[in-house]
Amino acid sequence: MSDDNPSAISHVSIGSNRFELARDFYDAVLATLGVRRLMEHAGAAAYGKVYPEFWLQTPIDGAPASVGNGSHVGFLAASRAQVDAFYAAAVAAGARGDGPPGPRPHYGAPYYGCFVRDLDGHKIEASFWDEALASAATPGD
Repeated sequence: MSDDNPSAISHVSIGSNRFELARDFYDAVLATLGVRRLMEHAGAAAYGKVYPEFWLQTPIDGAPASVGNGSHVGFLAASRAQVDAFYAAAVAAGARGDGPPGPRPHYGAPYYGCFVRDLDGHKIEASFWDEALASAATPGD
C-alpha cells in the first residue's frame, strides 16, 4: 500500500463457526457497499475494494470462534441509500437487526448508520458521514 492511504488499520479479522454460510452472507451484504471478495484460502476469505481489509476465517487455533463483547466492525457507505441497502441485505441473509438505519445525533449530526449481528453474532455496522451536514454544522466557514 502507498503512503497516501489515509487508513490507520491494515485489516480486521473475525472468526466463524459456519464459514461457507458466513462467506456467502458477506458476499451479499458487502456488495451493497461496493466491497467484494478479493481472495480466498481454505477457511479464509478476504474482502475489500482494492486490497484485503476485512477477513473472515475459521480460527487458526482450531477452537470455536467467539464474539467479542464491546467490539464491532464498521464499514463505510457512500450514501444513506447504501446504509439502507446494507441493512436490508443483511437481514434478508439472516442477520439480526441491532439498530435500524437512521441518524444517531449523539455520534454527530452528519452520521447515518445501522447495526446488525451477523450469522455468528458479530456486530457489524454500515455508516455514512454526510459532509454537507458536517459543513453546515461548522460556523464561520
